[in-house]
Amino acid sequence: MILLDSDVMIDLLRQYLPAIEWFDSLPDNEEIVLPGFVVMELIQGCRNKVEQEKVQRELADYGVVWPAPDECDGALDDFAQYHLSHNAGLLDVLIGRTAVGLDMPLHTFNQKHYNFIPGLQTIQPYSKLGNP
Repeated sequence: MILLDSDVMIDLLRQYLPAIEWFDSLPDNEEIVLPGFVVMELIQGCRNKVEQEKVQRELADYGVVWPAPDECDGALDDFAQYHLSHNAGLLDVLIGRTAVGLDMPLHTFNQKHYNFIPGLQTIQPYSKLGNP
């Protein structure tokens, strides 16, 4: 199972070639899942109903995962501790804690959003060559 952050999913939705090549190289039986908060971020980025429906259609093939209650408690602790010192984002903390609770690395290029979350491993899944 592979857990994707918003930035990687955006690259896939925009058909960014390095993201597509990485995705196509995955084994056919590899399950891709998204934290529910990532799905919400992607929907929030839509400018109109047509875009939203397209995003929702494209995301329908992915599993959606949520943090357990104890991970929500941990997210609250991390947010309280790091929101001022590290500019921790509310959704980033919840996404990071979802990965920790599942004991899975988070595939992302936003390491700075997550580097303070205890026990979280991040992976950059492909090389970024310029802007997508």
